[in-house]
Amino acid sequence: MFWPMFAIAVGFLGLLVLGVLAVKVFVEAERLGRQVADSARRIGRAAEDLEHAATAATRSAGSL
Repeated sequence: MFWPMFAIAVGFLGLLVLGVLAVKVFVEAERLGRQVADSARRIGRAAEDLEHAATAATRSAGSL
């Protein structure tokens, strides 16, 4: 009777470990998603700044 109970306990602990790891993966995936969104916003702002700088450079080159 010991071995079946031991097997059930080990199975339960294995499921518990898998649950904890799943929560960790979920939290890290959300954190990565936030970082990607932040990076996309920063890249968008940099592209706008570059566009404004290119427009200003074109204007100043045209006036020479």
